[in-house]
Amino acid sequence: MIETIHKLEGLLTMTKEYITTASDEELSLKSNAETWSKKEIIGHLIDSGINNIQRFTAVQIANEPYRIKPMKQVELVKVNDYQHAEIEELLTFLIALNRRIKKLMMLQNDQTLSTKIELYTAGNLSDLRYLMEDYVVHFEQHVNQIIKPLRA
Repeated sequence: MIETIHKLEGLLTMTKEYITTASDEELSLKSNAETWSKKEIIGHLIDSGINNIQRFTAVQIANEPYRIKPMKQVELVKVNDYQHAEIEELLTFLIALNRRIKKLMMLQNDQTLSTKIELYTAGNLSDLRYLMEDYVVHFEQHVNQIIKPLRA
Protein backbone atom coordinates (compact mmCIF):
# COMPACT_ATOMS: atom_id res chain seq x y z
CA MET A 1 0.00 0.00 0.00
CA ILE A 2 2.98 2.30 0.60
CA GLU A 3 3.79 2.30 -3.12
CA THR A 4 0.17 3.19 -3.95
CA ILE A 5 0.22 6.04 -1.42
CA HIS A 6 3.46 7.43 -2.87
CA LYS A 7 2.03 7.22 -6.37
CA LEU A 8 -1.06 9.18 -5.29
CA GLU A 9 1.16 11.82 -3.62
CA GLY A 10 3.16 12.23 -6.83
CA LEU A 11 0.01 12.51 -8.94
CA LEU A 12 -1.39 15.19 -6.64
CA THR A 13 1.86 17.16 -6.90
CA MET A 14 1.85 16.90 -10.71
CA THR A 15 -1.80 17.93 -10.89
CA LYS A 16 -1.33 20.93 -8.60
CA GLU A 17 1.75 22.12 -10.49
CA TYR A 18 -0.02 21.83 -13.83
CA ILE A 19 -3.28 23.47 -12.78
CA THR A 20 -1.60 26.41 -11.07
CA THR A 21 0.26 27.28 -14.28
CA ALA A 22 -2.47 26.50 -16.84
CA SER A 23 -4.79 29.19 -18.14
CA ASP A 24 -8.51 29.07 -17.45
CA GLU A 25 -9.00 29.00 -21.22
CA GLU A 26 -6.94 25.82 -21.53
CA LEU A 27 -8.68 24.18 -18.57
CA SER A 28 -12.15 25.07 -19.94
CA LEU A 29 -11.58 24.10 -23.59
CA LYS A 30 -13.84 21.35 -24.95
CA SER A 31 -12.89 19.71 -28.23
CA ASN A 32 -16.59 18.98 -28.79
CA ALA A 33 -19.85 18.97 -26.84
CA GLU A 34 -19.53 15.29 -25.92
CA THR A 35 -16.06 15.40 -24.35
CA TRP A 36 -15.06 16.78 -20.97
CA SER A 37 -12.84 19.80 -20.55
CA LYS A 38 -9.86 19.52 -18.23
CA LYS A 39 -11.96 21.29 -15.57
CA GLU A 40 -14.65 18.67 -15.97
CA ILE A 41 -12.07 15.89 -15.68
CA ILE A 42 -10.90 17.47 -12.42
CA GLY A 43 -14.54 17.53 -11.31
CA HIS A 44 -14.89 13.87 -12.24
CA LEU A 45 -11.85 13.10 -10.06
CA ILE A 46 -13.57 14.93 -7.21
CA ASP A 47 -16.73 12.87 -7.70
CA SER A 48 -14.63 9.71 -7.84
CA GLY A 49 -12.85 10.70 -4.64
CA ILE A 50 -16.15 11.38 -2.86
CA ASN A 51 -17.59 8.05 -3.97
CA ASN A 52 -14.45 6.13 -3.11
CA ILE A 53 -13.85 7.65 0.32
CA GLN A 54 -17.37 6.52 1.16
CA ARG A 55 -16.62 3.05 -0.22
CA PHE A 56 -13.27 2.77 1.58
CA THR A 57 -14.92 3.43 4.93
CA ALA A 58 -18.22 1.58 4.38
CA VAL A 59 -16.35 -1.58 3.33
CA GLN A 60 -14.84 -1.76 6.81
CA ILE A 61 -18.11 -1.49 8.74
CA ALA A 62 -20.55 -3.37 6.49
CA ASN A 63 -21.23 -7.07 6.19
CA GLU A 64 -18.93 -8.82 3.74
CA PRO A 65 -18.89 -8.72 0.86
CA TYR A 66 -19.63 -5.02 0.56
CA ARG A 67 -21.38 -4.38 -2.77
CA ILE A 68 -19.80 -1.63 -4.87
CA LYS A 69 -22.40 0.29 -6.85
CA PRO A 70 -21.50 2.11 -10.06
CA MET A 71 -21.37 5.88 -10.02
CA LYS A 72 -23.25 7.96 -12.57
CA GLN A 73 -20.16 9.84 -13.68
CA VAL A 74 -21.53 11.74 -16.68
CA GLU A 75 -24.58 12.88 -14.76
CA LEU A 76 -22.50 13.96 -11.75
CA VAL A 77 -20.18 16.11 -13.87
CA LYS A 78 -23.20 17.74 -15.46
CA VAL A 79 -25.21 18.47 -12.29
CA ASN A 80 -22.12 19.78 -10.48
CA ASP A 81 -21.47 22.16 -13.41
CA TYR A 82 -17.71 21.82 -13.09
CA GLN A 83 -17.25 23.58 -16.41
CA HIS A 84 -18.23 26.88 -14.78
CA ALA A 85 -16.62 26.32 -11.36
CA GLU A 86 -13.65 28.31 -10.10
CA ILE A 87 -10.48 26.28 -10.67
CA GLU A 88 -9.07 27.29 -7.27
CA GLU A 89 -12.11 25.77 -5.56
CA LEU A 90 -11.81 22.55 -7.56
CA LEU A 91 -8.09 22.22 -6.90
CA THR A 92 -8.43 22.88 -3.16
CA PHE A 93 -11.23 20.32 -2.87
CA LEU A 94 -9.37 17.72 -4.96
CA ILE A 95 -6.19 18.04 -2.88
CA ALA A 96 -8.00 17.99 0.50
CA LEU A 97 -10.13 15.01 -0.45
CA ASN A 98 -7.15 13.00 -1.63
CA ARG A 99 -5.09 13.86 1.46
CA ARG A 100 -7.90 12.26 3.48
CA ILE A 101 -7.89 9.25 1.12
CA LYS A 102 -4.11 8.91 1.63
CA LYS A 103 -4.64 8.92 5.41
CA LEU A 104 -7.27 6.19 5.07
CA MET A 105 -4.87 4.14 2.98
CA MET A 106 -2.16 4.58 5.61
CA LEU A 107 -4.50 3.28 8.33
CA GLN A 108 -5.01 -0.06 6.62
CA ASN A 109 -3.37 -3.36 7.51
CA ASP A 110 -3.35 -6.79 5.87
CA GLN A 111 -6.61 -7.74 7.57
CA THR A 112 -8.57 -4.65 6.50
CA LEU A 113 -7.06 -4.69 3.01
CA SER A 114 -8.35 -8.23 2.54
CA THR A 115 -11.94 -7.23 3.37
CA LYS A 116 -14.13 -8.71 0.64
CA ILE A 117 -16.06 -6.56 -1.80
CA GLU A 118 -18.38 -7.38 -4.66
CA LEU A 119 -17.75 -5.31 -7.76
CA TYR A 120 -21.05 -4.24 -9.36
CA THR A 121 -22.40 -7.74 -10.05
CA ALA A 122 -23.07 -10.80 -7.93
CA GLY A 123 -20.08 -13.08 -7.65
CA ASN A 124 -17.49 -10.60 -8.94
CA LEU A 125 -15.39 -10.60 -5.75
CA SER A 126 -12.28 -8.67 -4.85
CA ASP A 127 -10.97 -6.84 -1.79
CA LEU A 128 -10.30 -3.40 -0.34
CA ARG A 129 -6.66 -3.51 -1.48
CA TYR A 130 -7.79 -3.85 -5.10
CA LEU A 131 -10.32 -1.05 -4.69
CA MET A 132 -7.70 1.35 -3.29
CA GLU A 133 -5.07 0.46 -5.88
CA ASP A 134 -7.61 0.75 -8.68
CA TYR A 135 -8.60 4.21 -7.43
CA VAL A 136 -5.02 5.42 -7.90
CA VAL A 137 -4.76 3.78 -11.36
CA HIS A 138 -7.98 5.58 -12.37
CA PHE A 139 -6.67 8.85 -10.92
CA GLU A 140 -3.44 8.49 -12.92
CA GLN A 141 -5.30 7.88 -16.19
CA HIS A 142 -7.20 11.12 -15.77
CA VAL A 143 -4.17 13.13 -14.60
CA ASN A 144 -2.47 12.08 -17.85
CA GLN A 145 -5.47 13.49 -19.76
CA ILE A 146 -5.27 16.74 -17.82
CA ILE A 147 -1.56 17.41 -18.25
CA LYS A 148 -1.26 16.43 -21.89
CA PRO A 149 -0.73 19.43 -24.17
CA LEU A 150 -3.59 20.88 -26.15
CA ARG A 151 -3.58 20.28 -29.89
CA ALA A 152 -2.84 23.35 -31.96
